[in-house]
Amino acid sequence: MHAWLCTNPTGVDALAWTELPTPTPKAGEVLIAIKAASLNFPDLLIVQNKYQMKPPLPFVPGSEYAGVVEAVGEGVTHLRPGQSVACLTGTGGFGTHAVAPAALCMPLPEGFSHVDAAAFIMIYATSHHALVDRGQLKAGETVLVLGAAGGVGTAAIQIAKKMGARVIAAASTEEKCKLCLSVGADAVINYTEENLREAIKSLTDGRGPDVIYDPVGGDFTEPAFRSIAWRGRYLVVGFASGPIPALPLNLALLKGASIVGVFWGEFSKRERQANAAMMAELAAWYGEGAIKPVIDRTMPMAQLPAAYAHMGSRGVMGKLVMVN
Repeated sequence: MHAWLCTNPTGVDALAWTELPTPTPKAGEVLIAIKAASLNFPDLLIVQNKYQMKPPLPFVPGSEYAGVVEAVGEGVTHLRPGQSVACLTGTGGFGTHAVAPAALCMPLPEGFSHVDAAAFIMIYATSHHALVDRGQLKAGETVLVLGAAGGVGTAAIQIAKKMGARVIAAASTEEKCKLCLSVGADAVINYTEENLREAIKSLTDGRGPDVIYDPVGGDFTEPAFRSIAWRGRYLVVGFASGPIPALPLNLALLKGASIVGVFWGEFSKRERQANAAMMAELAAWYGEGAIKPVIDRTMPMAQLPAAYAHMGSRGVMGKLVMVN
């Protein structure tokens, strides 16, 4: 097998395409021939030693991938060789093969493409957990999605619309705003050309959004929070812009608003049954055609450094997927 090996997490330039022995799955594991692997923001942070999870060296990055089971370890009964699966294991995806815990593999129903599956779990699980569980979103409420043209942003738009909400999508270019409208947003804000607070006020008749979904952080967090509706819920999803913002807590008091942390990875470990039920619902929604990952582009696995560069340019709309 071959894989992109990180021996020193100093950045993308330290990754090397390396020949490695093809592993044998141990008890409770499966060996997967990887067909597609998506590039997520944590995959960039982890090779820069900036992510909260710091795997032992050396490691193969690539948190999320899909492929075909080639072999199963002792005790694995719900998966079989030849079966297509999607996995989110944190590392291991940027190669030709990976060994994964069978418990972390999602069997794919007929018609679920490997490219879509590789781009599915992280963004839809994060957005469903955020909006449904943490945000308690109800039909008829208004959601503001920041960074709306990215992977989690486009997933959030689709899920919020499936739940009967009105969606305002904020993005940084006209092209990204058009994409948001194409996946279901009711209104858009180009926050490089419009004043965010004024645009929110105009689009909500001064009331503000009930739920704000923020995977970006940085300079837009405070003006967005200042615009939230009474009893609004501000979902802290991530900090893709880099800086972690600080909010004056009197704003939460004045709006009767909640600042709600969203950490799907920990939820999936602590509340396994609830997570499994959520994933089953998401798979059903995909089958109905209600949700579908937006794929920015697919690239050969050998071009991973170029894919990282494209992600770093902030030009990605939806998900980047590497294919073997």
